[in-house]
Amino acid sequence: MTYNHLNHIQEVFDTFVSKNEVAGLNLLIYQNDKEIGYWQAGYKNIEKKQTFDRDTICRLYSMSKPITSVAALMLVEQGKLDLGSPVGNYLPAFWNIKVCTEPGKNGKPVKAQRTILIQDLLNMTSGYTYGAYWEGATLGEHMTSEYIQVLNQDCIKDCKISTQEVANHFSEIPLSFEPGTDYNYGFSADILGAVIEVVSGQKLSEFLKKNIFDPLEMNDTAFYVPQEKQCRLSNVYKCVNNKLELFTSPNLGIQPFMDHTPSFESGGAGLCSTIDDYMKFASMLCNKGVYNGVRILQEKTVDFISKGKLSPLLQQKFNQKMEHLLGYSYSNLMRIAQEPGYCKAITEKGEFGWDGWLGPYMSVDLKNNLTIVMLMQKTDAGTWELTRRVKNIIYTSL
Repeated sequence: MTYNHLNHIQEVFDTFVSKNEVAGLNLLIYQNDKEIGYWQAGYKNIEKKQTFDRDTICRLYSMSKPITSVAALMLVEQGKLDLGSPVGNYLPAFWNIKVCTEPGKNGKPVKAQRTILIQDLLNMTSGYTYGAYWEGATLGEHMTSEYIQVLNQDCIKDCKISTQEVANHFSEIPLSFEPGTDYNYGFSADILGAVIEVVSGQKLSEFLKKNIFDPLEMNDTAFYVPQEKQCRLSNVYKCVNNKLELFTSPNLGIQPFMDHTPSFESGGAGLCSTIDDYMKFASMLCNKGVYNGVRILQEKTVDFISKGKLSPLLQQKFNQKMEHLLGYSYSNLMRIAQEPGYCKAITEKGEFGWDGWLGPYMSVDLKNNLTIVMLMQKTDAGTWELTRRVKNIIYTSL
């Protein structure tokens, strides 16, 4: 890599922090199993002037999904989970799913024409969403929004609703489309987490710890942050009128302060981690399933991830709904670059990864043996302008 060119990263970081577009963030790049560089800027706690350091712990939100995907694929490798099997084989409540495609809250659900498959959960083609964004949304989307409020209350007060109970409740919510006929981002990964529990006979947290976190020595990755590590947890900030305001509300059933063991272990959004912990996970994928001599996935499975894509019909739906990811397809709870020329940032065909609601970002590029992990805690970020600027710097330095 052209190291001098990478100096632009710090310039971009400092600019975004100075303009109050993000409170703090960090970035780590590996290539050929070696650290290329680390950058940071800003604060994890503006009020106390605490810098956003390398050991800062962040809420991953949807960057939990690739970890849940790997957990499921480990069970696929062992012959314990089948991508083509109905979810009902593992969670019997899903044999009775209904669909409602009419707009508005008064739609009439009907029995689904086909059941949800495990692959539908991994490809976000199940029919579940993240709720209603307008009055014309389907009945299922409105019911999902109502249930999110229930989960938000439970995660900060009673903490009684379990991962299995969440999945079973979703079996009662009408799908927004027939399974396998459309793409919509939503609670599929959380249902998959419940499937993993049934197949493994363990809580999701226990399975992840035993099979991924402990072998990779990801000692700061979990569904909550214990008291002795709370000082390292970043605040969350929301940008309002060009100012950063502290954000302390629950979202998607995830507790704001991550200070107690949750009952609902969200495979779609519940994990916290550090940049070095997540880099171990991402580097394992970049190294065809191995990190520091420890094999987590088989090489063929990583190859399967890198070649994943939606069918042509579903790809059209994805392009319409995820326009910011034009040039990518989606499979195994991750984006995969299919047509780099269409992408809004420079990349390589086959590059894959995902991001999170608060801006964490992961990229794995097998061709260039390149791994990128970036963390921040800014609401409604995902893959945004800063992400693209940084990625352009990195790829034009290769």
